[in-house]
Amino acid sequence: MMTNKRRGATPDTPQKQPALPILDLRDFQRTDQRQTFLANLRQAARDVGFFYLIGHGVNDTLIQQIWQVSRRFFALPQAEKNAISMANSPHFRGYTQLGRELTRGVPDRREQIDIGAELPALELSSKDPAWMRLQGPNQWPSRLPELREVTLEWSATLRSVAISLLHAFSVALEQPETALDGLINKAPAQLLKLIRYPGSHQAHERQGVGPHKDAGILTLLLQDDHPGLQVEKNGEWLDVPPIPGALVVNIGEILELATNGYLRATLHRVLVPDAGVTRYSIGYFLSPSLEGSVPLLPLPEHLAKDALGPESDPDNPLFRDIGPNALKGRLRSHPDVTERFYPEFLP
Repeated sequence: MMTNKRRGATPDTPQKQPALPILDLRDFQRTDQRQTFLANLRQAARDVGFFYLIGHGVNDTLIQQIWQVSRRFFALPQAEKNAISMANSPHFRGYTQLGRELTRGVPDRREQIDIGAELPALELSSKDPAWMRLQGPNQWPSRLPELREVTLEWSATLRSVAISLLHAFSVALEQPETALDGLINKAPAQLLKLIRYPGSHQAHERQGVGPHKDAGILTLLLQDDHPGLQVEKNGEWLDVPPIPGALVVNIGEILELATNGYLRATLHRVLVPDAGVTRYSIGYFLSPSLEGSVPLLPLPEHLAKDALGPESDPDNPLFRDIGPNALKGRLRSHPDVTERFYPEFLP
């Protein structure tokens, strides 16, 4: 069900009309609502590429736990956060200080911790491709052991929601429900980001995250009470205000490639709040397994005629080979990791 209902006390009854559609994932399994849900899903993904998701089944207790552990992590002494700096990890896992991640070469005003699938590092030789170094363990703060338990449970739960959505997208495109499962059926390469945006009145510090498209398959975002997320539509920036209990979903460039541009990843950004206000968010990124390449779905003619081909950005070209595509984005965003562990890619 895609709706613009008035907002009340629950995420199923929002108070004011949002700029994005609201979809209820439960409708995918309801015989009388399934076709309407699929049509609305297809429209939302083509119209703006973002939507609110309710009926996702993530329980309130886990939502409260992830918020609590996130705030506790960022409240740790700076030295303890720095001890698990991403600059220590060839797998791009760990803590990033304020201003140390770049979007299109400009520092973002946020601090964060990146947590991937908890997997061992591969035993590699100098002949193995560099992207294979992306697999590996996470870094965990010694004083906050519950961070590991809660975030890994959150990642597993959101992965299940994201895969249900991926299946819904496949059916909406008149493909078998499992048509895209080949992207995710090897070692998982998902990513979880806990993010803190401290406010500022300075004009040059308003970029929480600069304009970008997500490189993966699907992103599921949990926002706190403070606005800041914006999505580009027809040359204008639309606010994406929080709706309690709802996840914000957007498609990534992998789905754009797989559908020859029928589905399109959308530019979005985050503006930091005013000074004295702190914004938190939690982003889960369903990414394809690093092995293999992105398939091209055989869309039926009535859909294929509207596929415009994936957008081409000369500063950020898309590769169908998944591993090189994933490594490219990480190298651009984290020059300190690149310098230490991937010097062969320095200009």
